[in-house]
Amino acid sequence: MSANAYTAWRAEAKRPIPPQWPTRITELLGIRWPLLLGGMMWLSDARLVAAMVRAGGMGFITARSSRTDEAFRQALRDCRALTGGLAFGVNLTLSRRAAHNDGMLARLHIALEEGVRIFETAGLPPTQLLPAIREAGAVVIHKCAHVRHAVAAQNMGVDAVTLVGMEEGGHPGSNPLPTFLNGAYALEQLHIPLALGGGIGHGRQIAAALALGADAVVMGSVFTPALETPAHEAYKRRVVATDAHGTRAVLGSLGDTWRVLDNDNARKVAALEQAGARSYPEFGDLISGERTQALAYQAGQHEEGMLSMGPAVGFARAVEPVAGIVARLQRECAEASGRFQRMLGSI
Repeated sequence: MSANAYTAWRAEAKRPIPPQWPTRITELLGIRWPLLLGGMMWLSDARLVAAMVRAGGMGFITARSSRTDEAFRQALRDCRALTGGLAFGVNLTLSRRAAHNDGMLARLHIALEEGVRIFETAGLPPTQLLPAIREAGAVVIHKCAHVRHAVAAQNMGVDAVTLVGMEEGGHPGSNPLPTFLNGAYALEQLHIPLALGGGIGHGRQIAAALALGADAVVMGSVFTPALETPAHEAYKRRVVATDAHGTRAVLGSLGDTWRVLDNDNARKVAALEQAGARSYPEFGDLISGERTQALAYQAGQHEEGMLSMGPAVGFARAVEPVAGIVARLQRECAEASGRFQRMLGSI
């Protein structure tokens, strides 16, 4: 689809009502609520992403989760049908291990052919992806963990950045700073829209991020037990039972910190790391994504696999629809914002 054809499609497609919480990111993406569901490996499929879009936020189908190009194309078509024509995004993650990036440019072109014009990039800088994204007139939000990387992405010409703190579930990078401190420093150097992610699972945190100056938040862990998440019921019950202290960070010695659910598998990985393991092969199948997908997400064996998770999982209340989680976050955010406004009114 050409840029002109995409513009025409946008004009004709059913659009959400005007933003209820207007920020630069809601305006950039055409959404009602400054909430982004970050791309989650194996979990951000058509159904989950469409549920977030229908709830007024933005979601990103993870390109890496599809085993074939044909399966990826079908996931995009399924998502378009489920959203009723509303725009949705695609996550394109570039690994530090170059051999793992084969096919990402092809997945980008497939997404563009299917009319996707919103992309979340992560990992390495999206240098190899930007020419095609720009030619199509698409939007790109780059996720990073260091302020200097956010500034570099801004200079590279991305439309917005997501900055994550050390609390992020999954791969928070090597920066030891927490989310809100990271964000406060970044806002002194950025002029493009900023989303904050890492350890955010309650509406009062969204209000705090917006008051800080961010344009949106990125969340993941609190949505892992959502009804629409493609995972086993036993896994979701384990998530709901996990509190703020139920995650741990491993593989920092490899320069590839991974914050995951503190299950039997993660403790085995931590023990190997403590014993001196310093290469991926030494951890073997314990850190295999395929193993995680087959045993934990599909079979419900939640003590197996590396289950990306941040401490905000403690705010996961129940196995419930995405729309219910978003509605609760909206109420909590409104209550916290109202308190702040009343304080300002008394000055």
